[in-house]
Amino acid sequence: MGNAPGQRITLGIDPGTAIVGYAVVAARGDDLDMIVCNVITTPAGMPLAQRLQHIYRCLGEVITIYQPNEAAMEELFFAKNARTALTVGQARGVAMLALANGGLSIAEYTPMQVKQAVTGYGNAKKEQVGEMVRILLRLPSIPRPDDAADAAAVAICHLHTARYTQEQRYPSDQRNTLHSYLTTE
Repeated sequence: MGNAPGQRITLGIDPGTAIVGYAVVAARGDDLDMIVCNVITTPAGMPLAQRLQHIYRCLGEVITIYQPNEAAMEELFFAKNARTALTVGQARGVAMLALANGGLSIAEYTPMQVKQAVTGYGNAKKEQVGEMVRILLRLPSIPRPDDAADAAAVAICHLHTARYTQEQRYPSDQRNTLHSYLTTE
């Protein structure tokens, strides 16, 4: 699957140990299209090392098949359970390794940033985020399970945020100048 000129393809990740949501979203200007939206699951009884290995392999396959040119991941946020935070953090690390080994740049966003970018409200409920994902991607229904919809929201957040921040930092007439400055020795 090749990228069309002027098209950005982003892999969004909602990390977890039992379920990792992923979504590949293409953007051409303001037009967004869902390429794939799904989850990677690991059996509850599987040892953690094998679960992490499974996540790594599956994300590598997603990268190979869909050839995204950038990635975004939700940052870890757990206020209550330190043990859960630790295992999800390990899954995040494995996901980041798969993305980095796939040659992708990785952006990270807090849950509040994702909600703000997708719904316009940083404290939006999960149902509101899912509905906006459905609307923005012109889907017949909200992606299921929630982890897949969350991954799509992360990809949308990145596509909207990265484009905006890049345009704000480097107006089009300055991008080539900055690029030539950064690439000369």
